[in-house]
Parts: sequence; C-alpha cells; structure tokens
Amino acid sequence: MNFARHTLAAAAFLLASSSFAATPGNTPASLAQIRDTAMASDYAYERLADLTDLIGPRPAGSPGAAAAINQVADAMRALGAKVTLQPVKVPHWVRGVETGELVEYAGRPNGVAQKVVLTALGNSGATPQAGLRAPVLVVHSFDEFKARSAEAKGKIVLFDVPFDQLAADRGLAGPAYGTAVAYRGAGPRMAAEAGALAALVRSVGGANFRIPHTGLTNFGTVKPIPAAAVTTEDAMLMTRLARRGPLTMHLTVTPQKLPDADSFNVIADWPGTDKADEVVIVSGHLDSWDLATGANDDASEVAAAMGVIETLRKLDLHPRRTIRLVAWMSEEQGGHGGIGYAGAYKGEVEKHFAAIESDGGSGRPFGIQASVGKAALPLFTPLQQALLPIGANVFKREDELGTGDLFSLEQAGVPSFEPLIDTSTYFHYHHTPADTLDKVDPDNVRRHVAVLSSLAWYLANLDQPLGRAPAATVAR
Repeated sequence: MNFARHTLAAAAFLLASSSFAATPGNTPASLAQIRDTAMASDYAYERLADLTDLIGPRPAGSPGAAAAINQVADAMRALGAKVTLQPVKVPHWVRGVETGELVEYAGRPNGVAQKVVLTALGNSGATPQAGLRAPVLVVHSFDEFKARSAEAKGKIVLFDVPFDQLAADRGLAGPAYGTAVAYRGAGPRMAAEAGALAALVRSVGGANFRIPHTGLTNFGTVKPIPAAAVTTEDAMLMTRLARRGPLTMHLTVTPQKLPDADSFNVIADWPGTDKADEVVIVSGHLDSWDLATGANDDASEVAAAMGVIETLRKLDLHPRRTIRLVAWMSEEQGGHGGIGYAGAYKGEVEKHFAAIESDGGSGRPFGIQASVGKAALPLFTPLQQALLPIGANVFKREDELGTGDLFSLEQAGVPSFEPLIDTSTYFHYHHTPADTLDKVDPDNVRRHVAVLSSLAWYLANLDQPLGRAPAATVAR
C-alpha cells in the first residue's frame, strides 16, 4: 500500500514537472514563435466577421448581445478553454422614432422645412409621440451656457462644440474626444436643470459625413429630457441660421428604458501551470451600440483577445499563470460587466497579476501602454525586442489608464495594460451607423493578436512581481 501510494505520488510529481518544463517561458524563441504564429492567422478576423455579419448590433439586453455571448463561449470551448458565463444585470434601453426638422427661421421660404439628421443618446428621455416644437438656443461652451442659462427654459438647447480632428491626426485623439464628449455627458443634464425641453449635442467625431454619433449621457438625479446628437453639418447649419434670427425646431425622439435584463460576461480560462491560481486578463467588451455592428467598438478587440487563446492552443503552450479571456458586457451602458467582475472577485484581487483591455479600435498597434511603476520598466525590454519586427515596440508608462472595464481592478491595484493604437480615424466611425466590418484592416487585426498574445504570454510567465498599480493610490 505504502509503496503503491509513493509510486503514484512520484509519477504525479514527474508528470507535473515535465509539464512545467515544457513551458518555454519568456525566451526570445518562444516570444518570436507566438508573434509569428499570430501574424500568420486569420482566426480573429473570421471571429470578427461572425460577430458583425452574422449577429450585427449587440446592445446590452438585446437578442444580439445574447447571441454574441453564446457565439464567443462556443468558440472558446472549441479551443479547449474553460468557459464560465458570469451573470451580470444590465440596463435595457431601446431607441424609437428619431426625427428633427427646422420649421421656422429668418428668410425661410414658404412651405420649406429642413431635415436635421440626429440620433437619441443613451438615457435620453422621450418627447410626446407627436414630438415637440420649440425655439432653439445655440451655445458653444459650458461658460456660454451658464451665462445664458436663463434663456434655456422652454427651449431646445444645442451645444455646438467641434471635435478637434487636427489633434487626433497628431496622436491626441483621446484628449480631443475627452474635451468634446464632456458636452454629450453633461450638457443634457445642465439643460434639464435650466428648464429646457430638450438638448442636442454636436456629434463627437472628426469625419463630416453627415452621420450622427450616439453615446451615453448622464442625467444623475435629474429627470431626463429628450437628448440627441446631431451631425456636424446640421449643428453648423443651426449655428448659421441662429445668427440670422430666431430658430424653431420640431423634434421627435421616443426611446424607452425597459426593465434591467439578465446577461453575462464570457470568461474563458487558458490554464496555467505552477502559478495557475494567478490570473492575467486579456479582454474587450462584447456589447455595442445599436446603430451599426460595432466592428471597431469593440468586436475587433474581442476577436483579437480570442486570438490569444487560439495562438497558444495552436502552439500547445500553457503559461505559468492562467490567461483569462473576458468578453465584457454592457461597457457602453455604464461598465456593468467590469463592475460586476470586480465585485465578484474582490476577495481574489491579489491573485490578478495584470489585466489587459483593448477598446481603442482596429488601427495599427505601435506598442503598449501600462499603469506600472517606474521600477518595472526594465522588465519589459525583452518584450519590446520581440515586438520590434512588427513595429510595435513602443512602451508608454502611465500612473493610470482608466480603461473602461478594468477601472475597478486598476483602482484596486491591478496593473493594467492596453495596446498603443493609431486612433487618428477611430472617431470617424465611433458610435455611428458606419462602424462596420469593411472599416477593419485584416492585417491590423493580426497585429493586434500578435501584440496581445505576446503581452499576455510575457506577463503570465514573468518571474518578477510588477508591484501594485500606481492608480491604487490615486484619489478620485
């Protein structure tokens, strides 16, 4: 009995030891093999086509979102990953009719009205079914609105603030977006507080194709009023007409906020070896807005994260730590998937070695951004060398990334990473009817998979601790 037990124990130890020995770790050869295998595969682009062409839009709580959950889960099971569907309660907002017409303005010929192309914002209130007719107050900054807020009562307020495409062209798309999107986020609430009947914002994006850009607005505790984004061209037209004299609009938007829906994050684990209880997340968000198929925001990034598992399976590689794919749900409607995950794993946050999320479109990746301490920077030199042949060797350190679904984990001290992407044209299509598969370059998808696979593998095999993220000490 004792002999047999010791024999079995020894066999188990040898099996485990051989498994550990078979993990090549962060050698130049293994990193090159992972990079090159990813660059030779169209698996991720094929999964992107499945998400966009076969399912289409995937707003939280919708049949499309449910179909996407099943599709990703099935694909990961087929690769041999351990799949878990993590329950998440999500908002369920649906748009209805949305039309606008300029019906009175100085110099208007008899019988003429001009159509305004617009789309309701998430959380928007609704007009009566027949719409509402009201004068328009055009402002170009928060300061101007505050100075003229007494004029807002009983009117439709338009915040006509342009997106700085020149800044985006020079690598500053994020700051340009942050400046303009503040009006989408807070403008309607401020208008409601001043007694406005409705609020409009100029679409947040740089391409003037007369397409509207939707997105979330936040009323807080204020009763929502109808809120919509108008195209850049229509915002500019309304500004010009308002300079001529009084301007009146007929507006109809009839969205509905339905009861919260049951949904899921898709979690797919590629098990580690001797540090399997530690986790490296690689992720993107699975939901999209309803105007198009969300190819850039965020199906391409979910598909690239799926490509990490496919790359490692193809090479039959298991890292020391578990690599965990997460396809987050309801990022667009408030980050409920990320918040739910952080809550569920609150007691295991110390086991999260690092987390990666890509949510910046399918532009070419030029490297990596990370919320790590300065002392950790030399650790990434071998990874930078491995990514140099594909021109993705830049490493940019930040105290805090603030990436949507990882925000709670980052605040809890988990070092966070994201690809450093060319976003110069990302906001042309972001949250618009034009965010479709044809906008995505398959070669860029392969590059995303190569960066994410190399980074996830590297993190999962690091011997040295990264330390907790600097964001853990940032007060908000």
